[in-house]
Amino acid sequence: MLTRILTQGPIPRVEIARRTGLSQAAVTKAVAPLIDAGFVTDQAASPVEGDSQLGIGRPVSPLTVVPSSVSVIGVKVTPTSLIGVTTDFTAGILNIRHEELDDTDPDVVIDRLAAHVKALINSLKSGTAVAGPLAGIGIAISGDVDAAHGVVRDSPLMGWRGVPVAELLGERVRVPIVVSNDVRALTVAEHWFGVGVNADSFAVVTIGSGIGCGLYINGEVVSGAYGVSGELGHLPLAPGDLVCTCGRRGCVETVASSDAILSRTRETTGRADLDLAGAIKLAHEGNEQAREAFDRAGEVIGSALAAMVNLVGPELVVIAGEGVAEYDLYEDRMRRAFAEHAFGAAGDCRLMLRSHTFDDWARGAAATVIRSYVRGEPPLHR
Repeated sequence: MLTRILTQGPIPRVEIARRTGLSQAAVTKAVAPLIDAGFVTDQAASPVEGDSQLGIGRPVSPLTVVPSSVSVIGVKVTPTSLIGVTTDFTAGILNIRHEELDDTDPDVVIDRLAAHVKALINSLKSGTAVAGPLAGIGIAISGDVDAAHGVVRDSPLMGWRGVPVAELLGERVRVPIVVSNDVRALTVAEHWFGVGVNADSFAVVTIGSGIGCGLYINGEVVSGAYGVSGELGHLPLAPGDLVCTCGRRGCVETVASSDAILSRTRETTGRADLDLAGAIKLAHEGNEQAREAFDRAGEVIGSALAAMVNLVGPELVVIAGEGVAEYDLYEDRMRRAFAEHAFGAAGDCRLMLRSHTFDDWARGAAATVIRSYVRGEPPLHR
């Protein structure tokens, strides 16, 4: 009941009854303790039917979550920075804190992460916005993450293997902790608070230093039997002589990640001094070598999207991440490759661009805590 009000509210009791098949009396009974606990409130509204001047028509009091009833912290961890946010119960961002990292050693990062989290906790206490009790801390990291145990099993971008993040952070900060793959966390945020609220199925594809994919199918964000799912960046669709950061050959990321595009542009132009912004500028100016790098990336991304859509069949694919700034450079080639390889009606799947910042990734980490809290899942560490 709380999940429905949180993700679809404000919503009248009669609408909840219609969507759940419960009687209005049963809905009222179920909602009463949520109102008493301060999680949910009524919002008076004007009559929805009849002549208001005559007083005809029954007033509707939709149910909505009280944002300030709970506070949450989310942190996105990258090789070069910590991006933290505090949010309310609806994942509305209250405070943002960025901090640079100059070392990816796990012990160093965990120490810095603990200090970062403590600063965010202090911001909740001293902020002008009303903040409820802290429900937990969400940590989002790229790679193979065992969310059930809070362990980063393999993160090529961080250079981590078998790092028990929840345990190590829990020794320093006594707050419930949820550790997630960053793309899956972003997908949870879209499912509960974004484009996926009313979607039957969707995928989130992120393009940047890595290529990730989160899937929402059959009423749930897919985690995979072994904690791995949607690894679009590691489909073997690129030339086999290219070695990926994961150590395997021919992964999509070897052609389509921002690092791969930059490397290819430097190689073909002979401009070792180029940064990504410079490569994008060259491509926009019509430089053939730079354009070729983006065209090649678009071809592989489009083929990978078609493979995923053919297998899973989502109604919508949201393309997001820090790499969408150059989206226009490979969009045409990507869409052509997708259309060429999508089978039958799978080609009707909508491809939507949705710009995200690192703050949105951190918000995704917070959303995983909100989901865990609402579902009553036991915390990993307290």
